[in-house]
Formats: sequence, structure tokens, C-alpha cells
Amino acid sequence: MLDRRQFLQLAGGSAAASAFGTAVGAPPRKKPNFLLILADDMGFSDAGCYGGEIDTPNLDRLAAHGLRFTQGYTTARCGPSRSCLLTGHYAQQTASDIMTPGNVPNYTRFLPDHLKPLGYRSYHSGKWHMRFTPLEGVGFNHSYTLLDEDRYFTPRRLELDGAPVPQPKLEDHYYSTTAIADYAVRFLKEHQREHAADPFLMFMAPHSPHFPLQALPEDIEKYRDRFSEGWDTARERKLARMRRMGIVNCALPPLEPNMWTNWNTPDSELIAKIGKGEVTRAVPWSTLTAEQKSFQRTKMAIHAAMITRMDLEIGKVLGQVRAMGAERDTVVVFVSDNGASSEQLIRGDGHDAKAPAGSAGSFLGLGPGWSSASNTPLRLHKSWVNEGGIATPMIVHWPNGIKDQNQLRHDPCHFVDLLPTMVDLAGGAPQPAPPPGAPPLAGQSLAPALQKDGGSPHDFIYFNHNNNRAIRVGDWKLIATGDKGPWELYDLSTDRCELKDLAAAQPERARKLAALWKEKDDGFIRLREAAPPTNRMRMRAAGAK
Repeated sequence: MLDRRQFLQLAGGSAAASAFGTAVGAPPRKKPNFLLILADDMGFSDAGCYGGEIDTPNLDRLAAHGLRFTQGYTTARCGPSRSCLLTGHYAQQTASDIMTPGNVPNYTRFLPDHLKPLGYRSYHSGKWHMRFTPLEGVGFNHSYTLLDEDRYFTPRRLELDGAPVPQPKLEDHYYSTTAIADYAVRFLKEHQREHAADPFLMFMAPHSPHFPLQALPEDIEKYRDRFSEGWDTARERKLARMRRMGIVNCALPPLEPNMWTNWNTPDSELIAKIGKGEVTRAVPWSTLTAEQKSFQRTKMAIHAAMITRMDLEIGKVLGQVRAMGAERDTVVVFVSDNGASSEQLIRGDGHDAKAPAGSAGSFLGLGPGWSSASNTPLRLHKSWVNEGGIATPMIVHWPNGIKDQNQLRHDPCHFVDLLPTMVDLAGGAPQPAPPPGAPPLAGQSLAPALQKDGGSPHDFIYFNHNNNRAIRVGDWKLIATGDKGPWELYDLSTDRCELKDLAAAQPERARKLAALWKEKDDGFIRLREAAPPTNRMRMRAAGAK
């Protein structure tokens, strides 16, 4: 275990602690490129390489020749997770996403800020859920920016390098997942032509598979009958595969029909607009009517189609990296911004019950039954800080830097760790220097974990979203749901599925962890509020919805 001095040094991004640091007198090693891929609302076990039944050949190939982290964490929601990933701080420390209130403090720096002094050019293509603009605000050299979460075929808010892009029409055969990959390839081709000597960061952020469930008809057809046995059978099969893979060692928790997002479109309105096939609670598959089973199978087919299309488009970008001769020198990281979503909201252009499910005219959500299956075997969904809401698949592939292939890493880690890891692997320290009194980065480099399991221990990992609170220290996790929920205590070494609450049996441990959570929460907010607000006037007037 690192002592406190070493932990703070590592949390500050010092290259001295790197497993890849260059020895004194040795020739400088080539700086790796970074391809950071962030899916949106993809479940922990959706991908084939995490035990899922969805075809993800490109992700599976990366995993087979790289590493899979089994205990990677997010914040449980889109905006805060992106903030953590791009700043190396918890969202409460920077308020740099549109979902965390407060001023953005002057010590906030973003990933391109840190990499630019090390010679990197940075590119973004995809969803944006931040207060700052991608170029002037965060420091990307190019950005294809999706600001409309409500449409895949005809998004209304698109920008290219900050300039509005006309809204695609249906006859244009536009699909956002494909366009995001196409622009990533375009930026990489330009980099190869004009900046081949420089390393690059490509941040590719598909909107998929965030609701609405909209996919290409040929992709949906592939999955038409795959999920006919329902979510209960799917969960059982997935757990068996995941246990054989060594990803989890816990039991399968029951469905939780009494847990649902209170901002959903009301049940009566959903049924009236969508039809009697809709299901608004996570109930046993056997209790559904024939009409409900048919409709729910179709929804899961669309969700799977969206993920497979994303995987195919990721393959396109990986192909461009190979064409540049950069595959072996590129660190590829794939993650999802939170667990699968149980949300059922009718937004955008509304839902046309006569339109084919999955088309531009339909607006469906995955719902809690299939979301439970996507997060198998973890409890609950996006927005909760139970494991199903915060766990992410995390694949790392780097031929020239990782000797192990098709291996698991069980190190608990968080999105705040990705920035210091990339800066560390690039051979640098956070730049430019933060102002006096600024806190060290919350994250720490995962470079040691790339070489051996257990190489990057954390003092603690903190969670706070939507009044859902948690802290993890070692294998112990303390969690409370809502501002009035009691603290619950779980031993994740044997109970990752959070079935056996030990708070009553171990009250002193629960008390100490609760005190630690409050100390960190109060401290993060106090430091942020004490710091002057940033004077980098590069904030967006209105963020993505």
C-alpha cells in the first residue's frame, strides 16, 4: 500500500511514480498516442468480452490483446463522469459539468491543457455534456460536437469547431454514431498529413446507446429473435459466463420493481402514448403478457443494434489508426459514462406509435427490466451509486506498453484516474501548474496496474450524485440512497451485488466510513467555493440537455 506522501505525489500526476518513467541517461521513449472512447449508458455486461450477448467484435479484439478492468467506476451520470474524465477531479471539486452546481474554480485544468505542453494535439468527436466549449474552453484542436441527446437521425444541435452544422434530414441517411466515427477518422487523417511527428489524443464519444432507442433497420433485424427468452434468462446466462471469466464472484440479486427514476414520464402517459406493450417496472418476465414480451424483445434488439453499430464504427477508427502505422504506439481506452439506464422519457419530437420501433419517429427507453440485464449482475441503474449505476466496462489496449494479453485487472479505479494515467504515460506532470492552494488531482496513475494486478491501490473512492452517496475503502463500500436513506455497508470482496448489509453488524466501521465520506464531501465543496472562479471565459451559454 502506498503511504500518504506517495499517494499525494501520484495523485498529483508525478511521472516519478510511473512504471514507464524514463531512466536517467536513457534515450527518451516515444510518447504514445491516446484513443479514448466513451460510450453513453452502456451496461457493465453488454459487451461480449464482459459476458454479454451483444456482438462487439472490435471491443472483444481489444480485450483479447489487452486488459479488462473489472472494478472501474464512474459518477453514475453523463455530465459528472465527463467532468471527472477530463479534469482528473471529482465533479464536486470543479463543477465543470452542467449537472453540478457552483462556480468553476480557477484551478480547473482539462486533459488537453495537460497534454499540449508535452507536444500533443487533441481532437474530440461526439457527445458533449460540459459547460465549457470544446475548443476555446477545453483546448481541443478540432471538435465535431453533438449537443442534441434526443435524435440519432436528425439531431438539431451540431457544431464543427464551434460553428453550427445544418440539421441533417431523413433523406441524408445520417446516423450520429456513424458521423462521429467519420469525423474522428477525418481528424486523424489531417493529423497524419500535417502533424505526423506529434502524438495525438482522440476523444471519441458516441451518443450510443443512450435513449431514445434509435438504430438502423438492418442492425435491428440482426437481433430480432435473440432476446426472446426475456431478461430473467438473459441475466442468469450472463452471470454464469461472467463467473467463468473471473469478472465477478457474486450471486444474482433479485429484480427491484420498487426502484424507479422519479423523473420518468408518468406511467399512464407512457402507456397511452407507447401502447400496452410497455413495461415500467423491473418485474419477472413470466408476469408479462404476450404483447409485452413481444414489444420488450424489440426494445432490447434496438439497444443491441445500437451497440453493435457503435462497435463497427469503433472498428473504422481503429482501422485508421492502423493505416497511420500507429496501432502499436496507441493506448486505446474504452469505457462507458455510467451503467445502463432504466429511464423512460418521451422527449424530442415525441413518440409516434405508428412509426417503426427504433426509427426516427419513435422515442423509447430501454426500461428497468432490460437495464437490469445490461448491468448484470450488479444492482440498479444509471443515477444510483449502487454498483449497477457506477460500474463501467474498461478495456485498455497498448501493444508496445502492455505485455499481458487477455488478462483481468481487479484494481478499483475511477474516471478521475484516467487523466493522470495518460499524463503519466506521456512522460509528464500536470501542466500548466495550478494556482497556489489548489488541491492535488483526485485521481492517480493506473500505469502500475497495466503491468500487474493490484498495482494501483486507492486510499478511497468517493461518490455523490443526485443525493445518492457512497465511499469505497479497500473492499468496503458504504452507501446511502437519497438524502434520507440510511447508510448501508457491503463487503465487495464477496458481495459485489450488495445483497448483505453489514452496517448493523459492524457499526464502528460504518461510522468511520460515514465520517470519511463527510470529510471528503465537505472538503471538496469548501475548496471549490473558496477558490476564485475561473477567468477563462470559455463557457457555453447553454449546455446539452
